[in-house]
Amino acid sequence: MYNSKEINKAVYKAAKEKWKTIAKPLGSLGIFEEAVAQIAAIQGTLNIDVSKRCVLVMCADNGVVAEGVTQTDSSVTATVAENIARGQATVCIAAKTANADVIPVDVGVARDTIGTLNRKIAYGTKNLAREKAMTREETEKAIQTGIDLVREFSEKGYKIIITGEMGIGNTTTSSAIAAVLMEKKPREVTGRGAGLSNEGLQRKIAVIEKAIALHKPDKDDIIDVLSKVGGLDIAAIAGVFIGGAMYGVPVVIDGFISSVAALCAAGLCKGSADYMIASHTSRERYAEEILKTLGKTAPICAGMFPGEGAGGVMLLPLLDTAVSVFKEMPTFEEINVEQYKEFK
Repeated sequence: MYNSKEINKAVYKAAKEKWKTIAKPLGSLGIFEEAVAQIAAIQGTLNIDVSKRCVLVMCADNGVVAEGVTQTDSSVTATVAENIARGQATVCIAAKTANADVIPVDVGVARDTIGTLNRKIAYGTKNLAREKAMTREETEKAIQTGIDLVREFSEKGYKIIITGEMGIGNTTTSSAIAAVLMEKKPREVTGRGAGLSNEGLQRKIAVIEKAIALHKPDKDDIIDVLSKVGGLDIAAIAGVFIGGAMYGVPVVIDGFISSVAALCAAGLCKGSADYMIASHTSRERYAEEILKTLGKTAPICAGMFPGEGAGGVMLLPLLDTAVSVFKEMPTFEEINVEQYKEFK
């Protein structure tokens, strides 16, 4: 449905070869060497630039909260979205250290919000346990919103984008999508979210089972799955990943919800995974398996699940370090040391 730009494979190969000449043990920066080569291929140059970066935090409410699948009610979504706009949320504090801008985007909060970027599509979704979460048109509009935001911020000079989300109930929607797309039973992919009791977790699983049985989403039709059991935030994030592939911008996968959106994007836009960079392995159940399906390995394994894009932001200082080594470290030839040989 959506077309991806092809990454520059020649530059990718050149970056991999350059790593071999840098005066350090071969492959010693592990996953970060691959990430740097990937960004070089995306940008089409060995002179990588990720200095201007932002977090796009998609904010939306989910009608399924009425089923008691969360600790808090939907009002928290708007409160946190406005806290992000004021720079008072976890992602904002983390972003100050990482020198990243944070942009909260209201794509579907249940009330109007102050200080956010207004891209509202609806005032929350319907309750997926009783009816389809969204219309197909709303879903497609949310995806296009994410695509358009990448174009907009790319034109403003941003070189890398981190995906974030804020939406009470969105671990329910993301688990429902994962169950369908990964062909797993809901209990295999559903975790406690922001913190549910055993009883709450069982209720959450039962709601997802009910929704899937009621709507019968077609796993071969990503729009159908998103519209029936997804959310506006997840659809918009999927659009950001697609936008990255269309406009040549690396996009960072945050946690479980972001990885589910990435999975949707990969199904909608062939080649989009080439533009995705994993940040951390969420503590939420099944997150690592989804990353594996996307061909990704997260460099941070810290048991985090902060949401908002905060985990993705924490990747940036590590990535900056790897880029500095790649660009500034002398080669074996320059220090008159015989180059290491690669043995397999």
